[in-house]
Amino acid sequence: MPSYTMPKPIVLTIAGSDSGGGAGIQADIKTISATGSYACSVITAVTSQNTLGVQDIHSIPALNIESQLDSVFQDLNVVAVKVGMLASSDIIYIVAKKLRQYRPKYVVVDPVLISTSGSRLLNSDALVELKKQLIPMADLLTPNLYEGAILASRSCPRNEHEMEEMIEPMRALGAKSILLKGGHLQESQYSSDLLIQPDSNEFLTSKRHQTKNTHGTGCTLSAAIASYLAQGNCIHKSVFLGKQYISQAIACADLLEVGSGYGPVEHFFYGHENVR
Repeated sequence: MPSYTMPKPIVLTIAGSDSGGGAGIQADIKTISATGSYACSVITAVTSQNTLGVQDIHSIPALNIESQLDSVFQDLNVVAVKVGMLASSDIIYIVAKKLRQYRPKYVVVDPVLISTSGSRLLNSDALVELKKQLIPMADLLTPNLYEGAILASRSCPRNEHEMEEMIEPMRALGAKSILLKGGHLQESQYSSDLLIQPDSNEFLTSKRHQTKNTHGTGCTLSAAIASYLAQGNCIHKSVFLGKQYISQAIACADLLEVGSGYGPVEHFFYGHENVR
């Protein structure tokens, strides 16, 4: 359990709401809290969603998102921002404008294009704006293999060698660092993510846990990394700690028994010491 000797750093999550509680804003707030930071939020969309899939998406008006951002930044000392689901080019424009205005120390962009159940979550018309406006502002971009392939206009990598072939196309997107997540390489007994930094590339590997309950893993990992960055850790250590956190959360996911589809991970796994 985290212990505190200083005020908690503040982390803002900008994302959509998941009515099932497993991903999006709900997962981010749980994660940021569990990893020892203070969570605040700006909601970009309201989804009708459960462990079986996404039934409906209602985008929040861009002016309301702008108002939420002003309210948070004008009062709270936000150190790190995690950006998740952005459903339209107007929303992307507003978020990018406000991040340029308020200049938080760290920006982590999780390009939420596809949900765990396979539903498309980003308006395809907004993809160009995401690449133009927001990704170049990111200290860390965290696409999974499918999202990385869409962003780089490449075929989806099928192994670690093909992940390495994505290094230069990923760098060309303009983010300072990229974590290309290899969790979808199901044939491997390990989950290998490729951390691409300006002067280095490294696979970070963790044990793969056999469970279907992985709803919200991308949201959770990026929020954890943002939280660890806010606490003063470098990119490499924040990614390392974030992977440790999500690995434990996945290992304990089956203890929750939430829903009948792809259930959430256990964000508050502390106390389940016997689960590895």
